[in-house]
Amino acid sequence: MNVFGLSWRYLWSRPLATVLNLLLLALGLASMAFVLIARDQIDRAFERDLAGIDVVVGAKGSPMQLILSGVFHIDVPPGNIPLAEVQRLAQHPQVAKVIPLSLGDNLQGFRIVGTTPAYAEHYGVKVAEGALWSRPMQAVLGAQVASSTGLQTGQAFEGVHGLGAGGAMHGETPYTVSGVLAPCGCVLDRLVLTATESVWQVHDDMHAGDGMDEAERLELAQALADEREVTLALITYNTPMAAVSFPRFINSTTSMQAAAPALEITRLLSMVGVGTQMLQGLAAVLLGVAALSVFIALWSAVRERRGDLAMLRMLGAPAARVAALLLCEALWLAALACVLGVLVAHGLVVLLGAMLMDSQSLAINGWQWVPAEGWVPVLALGVAVVAALVPVVSAYRVDVSQLLNSR
Repeated sequence: MNVFGLSWRYLWSRPLATVLNLLLLALGLASMAFVLIARDQIDRAFERDLAGIDVVVGAKGSPMQLILSGVFHIDVPPGNIPLAEVQRLAQHPQVAKVIPLSLGDNLQGFRIVGTTPAYAEHYGVKVAEGALWSRPMQAVLGAQVASSTGLQTGQAFEGVHGLGAGGAMHGETPYTVSGVLAPCGCVLDRLVLTATESVWQVHDDMHAGDGMDEAERLELAQALADEREVTLALITYNTPMAAVSFPRFINSTTSMQAAAPALEITRLLSMVGVGTQMLQGLAAVLLGVAALSVFIALWSAVRERRGDLAMLRMLGAPAARVAALLLCEALWLAALACVLGVLVAHGLVVLLGAMLMDSQSLAINGWQWVPAEGWVPVLALGVAVVAALVPVVSAYRVDVSQLLNSR
């Protein structure tokens, strides 16, 4: 007797009940898998974007806002800080590297960031086409920016004032694309990088006005040069001990504030964790309902097939093989639900990644295998075995003589 083949035919002898049980079990497994995959991908995205940044220094305000705007570029920064103070931080004995960032404009919703070449070097991103900027008003596009806008090396574009679409165009100070970065799966994919001087020049021209003569423009430029600001600074320590003393030094002795990305992201994930726990609870309820449904289906199958089971026993099938027939039905159901649930979960993560991509937020790869997914087949197997346990024992204990006498 081919147990696997016979159990497969028995499984689909009641197609409506089988499909219902399959959907219930697949939905529960998909919910569990979705939480595992999405959480892992979000954690990976955070780790890629943090990339060794120990502290972010910016204007006083919300530390979370400072991290989201300076590291992940998904929020508005609290303000600007003096360039002179940032330059002094570079001389601090506990600081290994300072990367200044200047925000304020965008290209079709993608942020234009004034910085230094050290920003691209920090993430290890290479230039796929062209080269990094060599003078002000040249810009390098991230891979996602280039794909969305269609801009190529040598073409010009105008920035829009503000961090979102709908602002005033800087028509008098266009940028020229000097290069396109290779895809990195990090925050640089959705940024336009240029020299800090470019951002200053654009806004100097905006403040100058049309009625100024050359002397007045030079006087204004000199006044602005004495009060240069950047939006924030990304800092890497040269010693782990700096994590204790450096933020306190910034917050207590300067007009700026220091925010530790690791601490703020832990807080953020703890808040998001409430939602994931609720989704996991819903998945557990679905799995419980699915297990109950599978149990009822198998128990009904034992009652309906008592004559068939007795006939199999008379034809020489041992009790263990008859019991294995029912167990295989449950395992077939678990295997099908596992495959369907994992595919549905990955599809949902792909949709989530597309939504985040449209909002120019975190980069998530929905089709990447997550090690935690290994628990999904184990969970499916466990639900199937628990649901089938009582029916399997009942089939094992079928009294052949009693069944034949009753018939």
